Amino acid sequence: MTKLKFSHVSTGFIAVFIGYASAAAIIYQAAMSAGATQEQVASWFWALGIGMGATTILLSFCYKKPVVTAWSTPGAALLITSLEGLTMNQSVAVFLFSSLLITLVGMAGIFERVLKQIPTSIASAMLAGILLQFGLGLFTSLMEEVQIVVVMLAVFVLAKSRLGNLLIPSIFAIALVMCIGLGKLDVSQVTLGLTAPVFIMPDFEFFSLISVGIPLFIVTMASQNLPGFAVLKANGYQVDSSKIITTTGVTGLLLAPLGGFAYNLAAITGAICMGPNADDDPKTRYMAGISMGVFYLLAGVMGMSFVSLFSAVPPAVVIAVAGLAVMPTLMNCLAVSMADSHYREPALFTFLFTASGTNLLGIGSAFWGLCIGLLCCWLHNYKVRTNGDNRASQAQS
Repeated sequence: MTKLKFSHVSTGFIAVFIGYASAAAIIYQAAMSAGATQEQVASWFWALGIGMGATTILLSFCYKKPVVTAWSTPGAALLITSLEGLTMNQSVAVFLFSSLLITLVGMAGIFERVLKQIPTSIASAMLAGILLQFGLGLFTSLMEEVQIVVVMLAVFVLAKSRLGNLLIPSIFAIALVMCIGLGKLDVSQVTLGLTAPVFIMPDFEFFSLISVGIPLFIVTMASQNLPGFAVLKANGYQVDSSKIITTTGVTGLLLAPLGGFAYNLAAITGAICMGPNADDDPKTRYMAGISMGVFYLLAGVMGMSFVSLFSAVPPAVVIAVAGLAVMPTLMNCLAVSMADSHYREPALFTFLFTASGTNLLGIGSAFWGLCIGLLCCWLHNYKVRTNGDNRASQAQS
């Protein structure tokens, strides 16, 4: 049996911290736009935490790989405007419909066939484009919290070789101490207590199912699941995507009446659990995923208390921690994406478009960057085949 290490636990905690601190406000706004009460908002976080925790633990343990799930942040952003005018009952019906579509796609094995067509160089380039925003955020955060971020950077550079897997936890601890010392930790809104789930009966209304449910399904699959599986592929982990998607879809069907609007593969937090900060040995990094799942469960049980606790940390510090945590993965992805000269140009286009953050038709840049990269690969291969055929014809004549 694999021994649990402190780096597994600390990485799991930091990944959950970054996920909640950076996106919980979007979930809150989405729930409020549907007219949710405070009890129902808390139930949303209960369902999301329990669902993500259960699936992350189950999948990581079964595959012995860090298979990390998350809520759909782009999906939540979509819901902020899309749920206006709908009741909570109609919103739950939308969640059920979207989860049903995800389940059907997983059972049909469609996604598995799509993933097999993506070269590792292109997948790595897409992931690098996603992570670049966090790397840049590390330096833009200097403008807001100069003292804290400078110290964090200094520790990262000077103590990296000495601290090893304890580097990011140590930086996080130092940042918290400095926040307390400088009066930057706002605990005025922190409340502690357990959360109880609230069941909401779905109200199926055809127009809302089509106008909101289908876009939620598309955004979740294209902007979350696709990058999530790209993270696994870029880190050398092969999994059965159909079973994983089916698992997240079924989880949504079970927990949608309690507020679980969407479950999918994680990209950013997944990358953190797959990096060397979690473990030097890639074969045992799945323990970081299991640890993350346990913290997810704790976050679900505590609901809004967990959210308020993480929200007390200055946003600039959260961004800086995330930037430092993904730095090793970012470096590896850049190296892998440019290693194969055959895919170098398509990978570059994928990286640049993904990093641009361009949003088209409500779908994030990662999806479109991947599409451009695959199109460039196809055009390149087509030219190679055409030139080869022409040379063969000339030789015969």
